[in-house]
Amino acid sequence: MKNTGKLTDREWEELASILSEEKGKQSETYNQFTAQDSYDTEKHWKNLNKMSSEKEINVDNAWNKVHARMEESGAPTEARSGRSIFMRSTFMKIAAVSLIFLSLGSVVVYLNRTGTLNKKIVAATGNEQKNLRVLLPDGSNIYLNRNTSLTYRSNFGKQSRKVTLSGEAFFEIESDAVKPFTVDAGKARIKVLGTSFNIITKNIDSAVEVFVKTGQVMLSDSTGIQNLVLDPGYVGTMNSGLSAKNINTDPNYLSWKTGLLVYNGQTLNVVFKDLKRVYDMEIKADDPGILDIPWTIQIDNVTQDTIIRLICATFNLSYTKDGNVYHLAKK
Repeated sequence: MKNTGKLTDREWEELASILSEEKGKQSETYNQFTAQDSYDTEKHWKNLNKMSSEKEINVDNAWNKVHARMEESGAPTEARSGRSIFMRSTFMKIAAVSLIFLSLGSVVVYLNRTGTLNKKIVAATGNEQKNLRVLLPDGSNIYLNRNTSLTYRSNFGKQSRKVTLSGEAFFEIESDAVKPFTVDAGKARIKVLGTSFNIITKNIDSAVEVFVKTGQVMLSDSTGIQNLVLDPGYVGTMNSGLSAKNINTDPNYLSWKTGLLVYNGQTLNVVFKDLKRVYDMEIKADDPGILDIPWTIQIDNVTQDTIIRLICATFNLSYTKDGNVYHLAKK
């Protein structure tokens, strides 16, 4: 327990994943810990996992062993009547179990402290799936875009509300003034009480990007030193301590979730970028001049084939498809 303060909560969490064999041992945190660990924690950890996976602790057997040792040492063990016998027996059984866990020392204390004994739950989407709804135990809803993973523990909401995100997701968070909702997004942390917002863990500049639809969000870097408070309509970015905050001017920011794209004179260059994000549609123009053509239209949950034919018919273009990439050319 004297050593628990030497590592951050994030480093403890990484170490726990390594010791539980969820991650490989190629880690600076792991190497540093094992080099300074005089308690042989990894061995005790494995023993604990083996014990919990094979069978439950037999309290009666533990008590019988303690009772036998008391008799050998000459300690008084004579029977007493009624409530006295019950209370004494119950107390000694608890003491026996306590001794078993104390033999594991700080490992058990750390496991309980961090919640590592709780099952890790992962929800993920592939390249062909989006809008996967995840309902959290507190009633919050999270919608995952393509190639996104969300991780949380099975005891979510009991002491804290924390999730880890990689990819892009839209959050609708239930309000709880006592337990703020936090998102670990790699390079940044997001903290809210109750609101709706969108997170991209890696945008075009490899930054974490947050758009707030309702409520208020605090965006921080991984150290917690740099902070941005975002109000509705704002987009905040955080990348290695560099932050920015601007009003969102993109009417199609959340179109990946709704499937609806609305354009009023935007160029095809803008349209093609949106189609990639919303419909996973890769379009390239053989003639760069095509990208500067303006378009006014509404696209509402249609197929890729319909979209490419609509573009070609509107602007007298032709297309070929190479793998998953559409190539446009002037007729």
